[in-house]
Amino acid sequence: MTKKISVLSVDDHPLLREGIAAVLQGETDIVLAAEATNGKEAIESFRACRPDVTLMDLQMPVMNGIDAIIQIRREFPNARFVVLTTYQGDVQALRALKAGASGYLLKNMLRKELVETIRSVHAGKRHIPLEIAAELADHVTEDALTEREIEVLRSVARGNSNKIIAGRLNVSEATVKGHMKSILSKLTANDRTHAVMIAMKRGFIDG
Repeated sequence: MTKKISVLSVDDHPLLREGIAAVLQGETDIVLAAEATNGKEAIESFRACRPDVTLMDLQMPVMNGIDAIIQIRREFPNARFVVLTTYQGDVQALRALKAGASGYLLKNMLRKELVETIRSVHAGKRHIPLEIAAELADHVTEDALTEREIEVLRSVARGNSNKIIAGRLNVSEATVKGHMKSILSKLTANDRTHAVMIAMKRGFIDG
């Protein structure tokens, strides 16, 4: 009898974990080995059950998914991950792929594509749906923020005015305004607060 593919499910939302469990329940070749609610628990669960494939949410309390992937792969270089996210052009998802994730799934695709993705990644293949691959490629080139823009946004997130930011960065206020204009355009944001929210959601800056 062939060994079943063991899966670790990591997400801080119980409903999503329940949904994953329900999808996997009917599969004869896949078994849900363990669940975790944050990156720290994921590391402990991984050590305990050594799953074949880990489904990893990115934004979680205590420790995020990327840090967990990096740490697990340090100990277990052959660990295989599928990143779960709600946002198509997620900067964090790109980082996760660079950190060693092999698959990428939007949470609204779980019912249709989860099982096939687990099988592909277990077989040593990368699995990134075509429309997402195109979206990621677009985001890499079109709206990547520069280091300086990220620095400006971090200051904005702390509630600083253009004048204060200019003083701290040793540039003119007009330069800061120029950076903000570029940031708003790249993130398609309505205003500074909206830009900060988008940047946090997508992983440009920490929440």
